[in-house]
Amino acid sequence: MQTLSTPQTAPTAPEFDTTIHRRKTRPVKVGNITIGGGYPVVVQSMINEDTLDVEGSVAAIRRLHEIGCEIVRVTVPSMAHAKALAEIKQKLIQTYQEVPLVADVHHNGMKIALEVAKHVDKVRINPGLYVFEKPKADRNEYTQAEFEEIGEKIRETLEPLVISLRDQGKALRIGVNHGSLAERMLFTYGDTPEGMVESALEFIRICESLDFRNIVISLKASRAPVMVAAYRLMVKRMDELGMDYPLHLGVTEAGDGEYGRIKSTAGLAPLLADGIGDTIRVSLTEAPEKEIPVCYSILQALGLRKTMVEYVACPSCGRTLFNLEEVLHKVREATKHLTGLDIAVMGCIVNGPGEMADADYGYVGKQAGFISLYRGREEIKKVPEDQGVEELINLIKADGRWVDP
Repeated sequence: MQTLSTPQTAPTAPEFDTTIHRRKTRPVKVGNITIGGGYPVVVQSMINEDTLDVEGSVAAIRRLHEIGCEIVRVTVPSMAHAKALAEIKQKLIQTYQEVPLVADVHHNGMKIALEVAKHVDKVRINPGLYVFEKPKADRNEYTQAEFEEIGEKIRETLEPLVISLRDQGKALRIGVNHGSLAERMLFTYGDTPEGMVESALEFIRICESLDFRNIVISLKASRAPVMVAAYRLMVKRMDELGMDYPLHLGVTEAGDGEYGRIKSTAGLAPLLADGIGDTIRVSLTEAPEKEIPVCYSILQALGLRKTMVEYVACPSCGRTLFNLEEVLHKVREATKHLTGLDIAVMGCIVNGPGEMADADYGYVGKQAGFISLYRGREEIKKVPEDQGVEELINLIKADGRWVDP
């Protein structure tokens, strides 16, 4: 459940403040979840089932939602898929509960988008694909007249969707992808963050002219430095233009395994640390359920959401008085279901109390064969090593902070 926090702007923060001061953005409702407006950073993912498979899609959405995915996206490549979403939405309500849903619409998608807007909470469009621009092999520039002509075609195609979403109180994500910029943007700005930003701004201006501002912006790229630059430029341009739209962050096509996770973190963390970003997705070439723990781990590491135990552990050295890796594993297995605690596992007394000063509880090898248990900075008791984990649990229970798995 979301909890409202008061957003602050980075310039007012002290020079060496360790708190992340999030960029102030307008709140955008997506079902029962709010993106921006000082609410916690929202976690998203996308199912990979064919949307025509209603039963399979409902099951996939439920699996994601049950493990903490707050908004789920589904692909809608045809009118049949759009109509299937009505069944999916209804079946979710009948068999589970309402889940905020986003429809992904590509390729000349006005009719599809208009249909699906009736059934979901947000529609995502890609400016580079929403209106087809037939490439010319011999083109070396776009005239202003050509640019404006296509701009007017975009407006004609986008306007009915914007009006529908506006009148229903629903949201739109303008989702720019570095790999699918429109041809005229490529000719005008090159394959650059600037082209990504201008592509988004063109669509934003049309929305604003129709008095519609329930907008979320994304500027994804498969290379983290391009993605980071695009979002920073977008913030700069929005600040200049007096815009405060929330941002959806993601490194698209990050891959799989350890590198996919590192690549996503490399793109998300610098922006989140600067207070930029209101909702995130980690795009892995794996089961969608694998994305959610990575999202929460990134947010937890930055102090933006507290959804699990934070473990502080030293890397081990010659002073360590027990098998640190084994003990950390035991402590984690016993306490990983808890929420909101910081637990330190330190191998010796030299750095232990100092390095774990901010932890709620400490497990320190202070004397061979014995463990010293701490509450904050205070040493509570010394126990035999083989009783350490059990006594740590007893200490947490005594403080009323334990819940059974």
